[in-house]
Amino acid sequence: MVAFLQILQVVVSLILVLLILTQERGTGLSLTFGGIGHVYHSKRGAEKVIAIATVVFAIFFVGMSLAFLFV
Repeated sequence: MVAFLQILQVVVSLILVLLILTQERGTGLSLTFGGIGHVYHSKRGAEKVIAIATVVFAIFFVGMSLAFLFV
């Protein structure tokens, strides 16, 4: 059981790192892939999905870290 949780936490942490690296502060996803993005705007489409997924995986990672205190 503990080994499964450790593997799951490693997988979640790798996904979280990839999600964070996909984002760039203040530029948006369009500039990451070669677009022009000097105008600040609200997140739409893929940017919004990646931002929400980052928050969800971060909460999941913290929850799993706290769960290790009780296992």
